[in-house]
Amino acid sequence: MPLPYTLFFLYIEPFFTALGAVYAFFLQHQYLTLTVPSNPLPPSLREQVVLNQLANLYLVFAVSEACVLRATKDVRVWKIFLIGLLIADFGHLASVFAVEGWEGYWKIWEWNSMSWGNLGFVYAGATMRIAFLAGLGLGGGSKRKGAKGKR
Repeated sequence: MPLPYTLFFLYIEPFFTALGAVYAFFLQHQYLTLTVPSNPLPPSLREQVVLNQLANLYLVFAVSEACVLRATKDVRVWKIFLIGLLIADFGHLASVFAVEGWEGYWKIWEWNSMSWGNLGFVYAGATMRIAFLAGLGLGGGSKRKGAKGKR
């Protein structure tokens, strides 16, 4: 796989996604305050449970991406996996609309660290996935690469 994809999908994104899991699980008050600055209250028991579940999902995402994509160089497997993550990117971007509104999606000078994660990093991930799915940098004969002798 080309180096930019390898670095991003096998190292950078899993690391930062796991970091999100750490924040959602261990730093819940800070996580919520950064996500919804207008409501700086400590998390309720209900919010704690949901944040624990979110942390678990982030961890599954990070580990799955790092492990599945390391296990194969088959572009077809990468594309199938990355389509799922791209769908999740759009869901994630939609999930922050209530807090960010339309302007929040592009007013980067107003972003806090959580906005950079919820928007900026997701934009980067979605862009990398779209580039990969479009075949940018993969070369013409890469469709079957890694799948020699397999059907």
